[in-house]
Amino acid sequence: MAPRLKQRVEQQWPGVPVTKILDLPENQEVAVLGTLYKEMKLKPSILNEYNKERGIETLTGHTGFVSDDDSLVLEDESARMALRGIDAGPLVTGVIAAVRGVSAANGEFHVKDMLFIGPQPQQPLPEATGDKYVALVSGLSVGGEAGEPARVALLVDYLAGLLGGLPEQEQVAKVVRTVIAGGLLQSMEALVQAAPQAKQRQQTAALVPIKDMDMCLTQLVGAMDVDVMAGATDPANHALPQQALHPCLLPGAVTFPTLHRQALLVTNPHEFEVDGVTFLGTSGQNLEDIDRYSTETERLPVLERLLEWGHLVPTAPDTLTAYSFPDRDPFVIDAAPHVLFAGNQPAFATRLVEGLEGQKTRVVCIPKFSSSGTLVLVNLRTLKVQPITFDTRMDV
Repeated sequence: MAPRLKQRVEQQWPGVPVTKILDLPENQEVAVLGTLYKEMKLKPSILNEYNKERGIETLTGHTGFVSDDDSLVLEDESARMALRGIDAGPLVTGVIAAVRGVSAANGEFHVKDMLFIGPQPQQPLPEATGDKYVALVSGLSVGGEAGEPARVALLVDYLAGLLGGLPEQEQVAKVVRTVIAGGLLQSMEALVQAAPQAKQRQQTAALVPIKDMDMCLTQLVGAMDVDVMAGATDPANHALPQQALHPCLLPGAVTFPTLHRQALLVTNPHEFEVDGVTFLGTSGQNLEDIDRYSTETERLPVLERLLEWGHLVPTAPDTLTAYSFPDRDPFVIDAAPHVLFAGNQPAFATRLVEGLEGQKTRVVCIPKFSSSGTLVLVNLRTLKVQPITFDTRMDV
């Protein structure tokens, strides 16, 4: 990422020399490139390994670790230095940044301005003559108290074209793909407890939610292409990037004949293209983790910052478990997508973000379906978003 950031520094700060931390001159304005590290007094340390396996809230009782004493440090391959004059609150460890300022005699760097990579180049949005939609949904929570079977059935029937009047059926006929961004199950606790030595009754009960999900997906894949991403509560590996769910979990859906589908079970994060429109998204673990270490209370601004930071999961592997890749970073955003989404969010939110070079990206926070009953439709021609809410309550 350094060459891209250096190019932007030369464009935004012409004439400002770029130097390493070890070569910092005193009382001269320079620019330094590096990785941000956030010093946090409330951040767990000894329990880190357990946090990655069992969850932070379980062990410490905290849902956030920010305080007024948090500060920033910039690291490059030569050394590190403390940053002063900048608000550490909304930033997190792992962000690649360039700082412009003056180094003091005590080794601190007084920041006048800060730059990030910014949205990368984007392929033009193709011209389309008619409307087509991609449906985004997450957090079905099948098998849990929050997951309402009737509401999930309404969702499937709607997408299959079995609900609503003529206008609704005409619109849903234009839905070309559905993406389930994680959270198929409420939790994996029942599956973990249903070990081979467990009673047959316990094993059978633990598999009921998976069988119900398989039946729903089998009906859905008969109507359109479906992408199923793994999530934090699904039976998949814990570390990011999460591999696709095993086909044995959904035997009916994965064997259903279809002409167009390339793959039903996909990874998390997931990147794909539909009629020239590019999508990139996660099941929401990256925003959940950033929320613990940032003062930003809304998820949509965080999702926008990922575009500006040029990275999907900046806090991995510091506070979010991730695989180690020796030759590349799979979370770097090489090209600005047309749609950037995150699943399993507290509420629906969306905005169209425009870059300095004319990039246009629709960012979408997909709410948990189990709590909101909301499905999100993205128009491939205009990038406009339409939320659709299903409610099974009957007012007396």
